[in-house]
Amino acid sequence: MDATPLLIVDAANVVGSRPDGWWRDRAGATARLRDTLVPVGGQGVPPELPPPVEVVLVVEGAAREVPGVDGVRVVSAAGSGDDAVVELVAGAGDRRRLVVTADRALRDRVTVLGAEVYGPRWLRP
Repeated sequence: MDATPLLIVDAANVVGSRPDGWWRDRAGATARLRDTLVPVGGQGVPPELPPPVEVVLVVEGAAREVPGVDGVRVVSAAGSGDDAVVELVAGAGDRRRLVVTADRALRDRVTVLGAEVYGPRWLRP
């Protein structure tokens, strides 16, 4: 069993949680979110999530081509980003899994699988 917690971020939902003009450049806004997540792997999100953390950003649509960087693995959803998040949670076994989203339906789908769910403000105060 991998003891490193898995933090899965629903990029479209988190990017869309702030009306900062993201709709003009979805890929750029997603890349900026990705870059803010880089330190999380080594710092965690105190106090709920101590380091080390594996960080995964799930992208879809216009942001599908945003690449991963050291510290943040990017998963490009072939279809629904929500479905990709659920697959990651289901495939992570018994390790601690945390999902960042405000999507109520997605929250329900991943909590049934044992994941913890936090809203975008938890990650982006």
